[in-house]
Order: sequence, then structure tokens, then C-alpha cells
Amino acid sequence: MTEAKAPGHGPLTGVRVLELAGIGPGPFAAMLLADLGADVVRVDRPGGPGLGIDPAHDVTHRNKRSVIVDLKAPGGAARVLDLAERADILIEGYRPGVAERLGVGPEDCHARNPRLVYGRMTGWGQDGPLADRAGHDIAYIALTGTLGMIGDPDRPPAVPANLLGDYAGGSLYLVVGVLAALHHARATGTGQVVDAAIVDGTAHLSAMIHGMLAAGAWQDRRGANLLDGGCPYYGTYETADGLHMAVGALEPRFYAEFLRLLGLEDLASAHADVAQWPELRERVAERFRTRTREAWTAVFDGSHACVAPVLSLREAPHHPHLAARATFTDHGGTTQPAPAPRFSATPTAVRTGPARPGADTDDVARDWDVPRLLSPPVNPQRKASS
Repeated sequence: MTEAKAPGHGPLTGVRVLELAGIGPGPFAAMLLADLGADVVRVDRPGGPGLGIDPAHDVTHRNKRSVIVDLKAPGGAARVLDLAERADILIEGYRPGVAERLGVGPEDCHARNPRLVYGRMTGWGQDGPLADRAGHDIAYIALTGTLGMIGDPDRPPAVPANLLGDYAGGSLYLVVGVLAALHHARATGTGQVVDAAIVDGTAHLSAMIHGMLAAGAWQDRRGANLLDGGCPYYGTYETADGLHMAVGALEPRFYAEFLRLLGLEDLASAHADVAQWPELRERVAERFRTRTREAWTAVFDGSHACVAPVLSLREAPHHPHLAARATFTDHGGTTQPAPAPRFSATPTAVRTGPARPGADTDDVARDWDVPRLLSPPVNPQRKASS
């Protein structure tokens, strides 16, 4: 473990992370480690990938530093290996075999640093029939059965942005994996490879549902279960102004309060009677359409009916509860989620804005003692074609 440079940067202060730049779940995982205090150095390549937005707003690169290395140029791999030798964790999101061909695969890195935790982020995993196949979040979650669970029964499955696969099934599992492997490396002196596949993580997220399915408590179809919108007191309803309220009144006492505030106490027996659910859904929907979202929010304010307004991305930071907790923060003019979770002894923060490609080369070369970074190699072919 390297020495912490400053206190108060989170529980991972002093941990060095090397991120080989990519898009999607790899950068998000590295951002989470950076938020937790790790010194994350992103290795960008000349003209590398991005989200197609102003880099100043790409918050997945906050709290990081950046250097530029052309891995296809002579000496490029050597520079990355110099960094890997001084890192605790490396994260890459290439297709299987690419890092090896570039000379920065696990074998090359472990030859220089046996304690290194080498984290690999892919959709399909490092092996299996689809390992070399191109793909994106939606295809990964489709094969796991999770996409097929989401949405109305008479419509195609609803697309949950790329939150379920890329970030929940991918990034979060990679972070859990590399931190567990780091614990092992510090106890034994031996690093290892962490194979984080979005298909594996997303399937793992459905563990409870598979248990319910085996027990006969879950039907293998959309909109027919307690937690997938099939239950009329666990779902969303449109309000008079075309907005929506979310209802999660599962337990009997919460359900009773929900009905009381709606003025539908005569439907108390529908809680446990599936045969009454169509009527319950229709009457609840009818009631919600009589008032605006703001009006219904006021009705349920302070209650235990488990009802909340469905807010947009721009509205969410202004909700009184989220504002009181500072769940969102503003840094450099960009409103963004604050680091999570929270720590009593080692608080986290958004310390710096998104790292600009190559902007930190001098500082990283000094702090990580890698002087070769200061004279980046030039690819003769690229120079000739420029």
C-alpha cells in the first residue's frame, strides 16, 4: 500500500488504480474507486473513445488523473507496464485477448507486479461461445432473463437504460471483485485476475427471483407477479397532469393507509384476493387521474403508504429529502450524484472535475515515479499519415 497523500479523501486513500480507458462500465467502476479515495490514473489513447459529449461534463472521469499512451506505438506497452508495476489494481475493458496482443495482459503485468489485482470488464466474459462477440448492455441482459421480466405483459420488454447491465451487473460487480482480490493480495502477497462479466453479474442480481420461481411464488412471465407491476398496489399510475406516482404499499398496514388516503377503504379485501386485482387497479388508476402529481404528493406527504412522485432527472436533485442529504452535488457547474455510500471516519467528496486526456502526465510521472511518461512514444505510421 502506498502512502496516503492527504486525509479525508475516502477509505481507499493510498490505493493506486490504473484504468485502461474505455467506455461504459469500466470507467464507471474506476470512478467509484476514485470517489472512495483511490488515486486513479486513466491511460487514454490518442483520439480515444468518449461519450460524444463535452469532456468537461463526463462525470465518470471525475476524481481521476489522465495520461496519454499510444499502446500501438513502440515503447507504449512499456510505459503502461511501468505504471502497472506501481499499481494495486488495474482495470481494462477490452475484448478477450486484446490486452495480451497489446503487451499489457495479466501475464505481462504480473511479471512486473505479482501483487497486482487485474480487473477485466466485459459483457460476455473471458470465455464461452460468445466471448469474442460484439455486444451492448441490452443484449447481455436479454440472455440472462432479466430484460424479459421488465415491462407490461402485452408490450415488448421495457429497456431500463443501461443501468441494469452495464452499471449494476457490470461495474458494481467489478468493484466488489477487485476490492475482495485486493484484500487477498494484501494478506498473501499474490494478485489475481478478476473476470467481471455483465451476464454473470446481471444473472446474480436475480437470485431472489430464482428462489421465488423455484418455490412457485413467481410466474415466469411479465406483469404477473408481486414486484414486476402485476400487483396493483406495487406499480405506477398517471396523474391528471400526465405525470406519475409510484406505489409500493405491500404490507397490510401500509396498504390500509394507502386506501384510506385514496378514499377506497371498501377495497380492503383486495389485498390478498388476486381475483379483485383488476377492479382494484382500475379504481386506483381512476382516482389518481383526478388530481395532479403535486396534489397527490401533498396527500401522501408524511404517511406510511409508501407512495412517492416519479421525478425526472432534473427534478430529483431538488426533492427536499435528497437535498437535505446532499444526494446530488454541483461541481464545476455540473449537477451530479454525490459519492456513495457514506463513511463516518473517511468521508468522500467530488474532489476534481473530469480528467482531461493527458492533462496530468507530469504529476503522475512524478508521483508514481515513471519518468518515461514524460517522453511519449510516437507511432511512425500515425505520424506519416497525419
